[in-house]
Amino acid sequence: MSWQINYAIKSIQHYHREASTHHLRGEAISITLPQQAPVVAIISAAYIITAELAMAYHEEFPEMDFLCGYRKECVWSGDAIRYVESRSIGWGSAGTLNSAIGKQSLKTTSHKDYFFSYRLIRQMTSINSLERQFDRVFVMTLVSGKSYRVGMIMEYEPTADAIRTFWDRFGPIDIAWNINPNGNPTLNAIEAGRNLGCKVLKWEDLKSLL
Repeated sequence: MSWQINYAIKSIQHYHREASTHHLRGEAISITLPQQAPVVAIISAAYIITAELAMAYHEEFPEMDFLCGYRKECVWSGDAIRYVESRSIGWGSAGTLNSAIGKQSLKTTSHKDYFFSYRLIRQMTSINSLERQFDRVFVMTLVSGKSYRVGMIMEYEPTADAIRTFWDRFGPIDIAWNINPNGNPTLNAIEAGRNLGCKVLKWEDLKSLL
């Protein structure tokens, strides 16, 4: 049994004592709650979930309800997100999986770190189109015709290093959106963004821009 399967089963059993969880085969586990049908989750140790990887998992496990990128560092490509969502397969992190068990259908679950922020953006009538490039990066084109590449920054108080590291990993962005509601970017982060050519914003400032 792989390390991530072992950790996933132990974590689910710890937080959901009423759940029956066992290893099926490969990277698949089965989770059963009282009075509910079993669900199948794939626990991946990949650092990046691509569309090709998601398709391979789906081919191997056509019964899968949820695809979990178990590593904290795991990143999802936009094509992978589109693939699983178009086939009613839930996706996200280990925390997403644990949070959803028993509360909602795993098939409709998406990465909890970015779900609410991305839903806010999707509801804005001033946005004409959205292209999700990664779980935390999207391009929005406004009704006015202007386009912005936006990175969603999860840190409580993003530092200059957080902004520069994001830029290096995901490429140039026009807006670094600090989506954590409990903190604010440091002045050094705002200055680093300015030097790179991007704005570091909280929701109220981003909403005003839209």
